[in-house]
Amino acid sequence: MISDAFPRTPVTHIVVVVPAHNEQDLLDACLTALVRAQRRVRDVASVSVSTIVVLDACTDDSAAVAARHPSVSAVEVAHRNVGAARATGFATYDPEHCASTWFATTDADTRVGEDWLLGHLRHAAEGARAVAGTVAVDFEGHVAENVGLRSSYDALYRNEFGHPHVHGANLGVRAAEYLSVGGFAPLPTGEDHDLVRRLELGGIECRRVCDIPVATSGRLRGRAPDGMAGFLRSLEATA
Repeated sequence: MISDAFPRTPVTHIVVVVPAHNEQDLLDACLTALVRAQRRVRDVASVSVSTIVVLDACTDDSAAVAARHPSVSAVEVAHRNVGAARATGFATYDPEHCASTWFATTDADTRVGEDWLLGHLRHAAEGARAVAGTVAVDFEGHVAENVGLRSSYDALYRNEFGHPHVHGANLGVRAAEYLSVGGFAPLPTGEDHDLVRRLELGGIECRRVCDIPVATSGRLRGRAPDGMAGFLRSLEATA
């Protein structure tokens, strides 16, 4: 376990991992947004960024979509498991410089903001060892017609500092801290909550923030069994 006296070594490198299983329709928007965020970091900070999309048992054109983005690395696996896919992405990183590296992860149906990575850097500079950000659900084109569902979501979601939410679509952690607890477990769902739980059990506080939101799909049939899509489906009965 790393103590609370963990030195605030400046971050000089960011590794971003995106797991993707048959996401040809949404992956391009995801990677386009990440490349934009990557360029924003390059413009204002002496920090390098590596973005890795982990193509997990894809049978569609996700690989071709990823290939449109030369600054993004693609790794193909056949886990059919989001936790294992995220872990594979981060395992490609050489841990020699882990003290100065920040790990961030998002989802293939999610679009990050231009300053998303800069926000992670800011929190890291302020001493955050792990960060859990918020998501804004993009209901348009999915369940926009269900006003009741949108209202139920807005009523239950706490978009504020100190919120209780954990999303693999918006999560960051010091590489050293991530490695100290064993990284993502090979769970088919809830791998994000599991990682944060183990971090906090190890005395590593996860800062819950709302100033680096991401926009995620409002689809009701997602890839992880109990991910955001599952949560939205659970709201249908109350909508």
